[in-house]
Amino acid sequence: MHIAIAGNIGSGKSTLTELLSKHYGWEPKYEAVDYNPYLDDYYKDIPRWSFNLEVYFLKQRFKDLLDIAKSDKTIIQDRSIFEGVYVFTATNKEMGNLSERDFETYMELFESMLQIVKLPDLMIYLRSSVPHLVSNIQKRGREYEQSIHLDYLKNLNKRYEDFIYNKYKGKVLVVEVDEIDFLHNPEDFRNIIDRIDAQLFGLFKE
Repeated sequence: MHIAIAGNIGSGKSTLTELLSKHYGWEPKYEAVDYNPYLDDYYKDIPRWSFNLEVYFLKQRFKDLLDIAKSDKTIIQDRSIFEGVYVFTATNKEMGNLSERDFETYMELFESMLQIVKLPDLMIYLRSSVPHLVSNIQKRGREYEQSIHLDYLKNLNKRYEDFIYNKYKGKVLVVEVDEIDFLHNPEDFRNIIDRIDAQLFGLFKE
């Protein structure tokens, strides 16, 4: 079984991935943020490094999917290949950071991958307002994230809404995270668990 956690930068994907992997005994697969060789350069000069960054992420996420397909374990994944394409790459294109030529090359590569890619059994979307995202980004203090512009986060949020509600065809569980704290409040985490159980196992009503 394959579970994916979707959400904007700072929404709590990695934290929820860790908590759910421990609760269910699922194997976590985290996004390779700290190891991306283009990330620091990207935040310093987004137009110059967008294509490099997006292709690297696409390659990594496709590799992850191949590993997931071979595994006999339940995998919970921090960010999927689908939002990487339809949210982040599409946002960069919209903002003028990717040329038409680069975007077409990227999409042709992704469409080739789609021939062997399966949708996750469940995608959990962490829906967050921009102020909440900013607060979380500041708290965790990753240096390369401190220069992210508000307009960029706003554009990503719009893309996420379009992706989840209009483009994605798989099963989705939406979790509104602004008013909850699933890391420190056991009741908030239990509510998420109950909703996941309802989606995957039919144990409770949504």
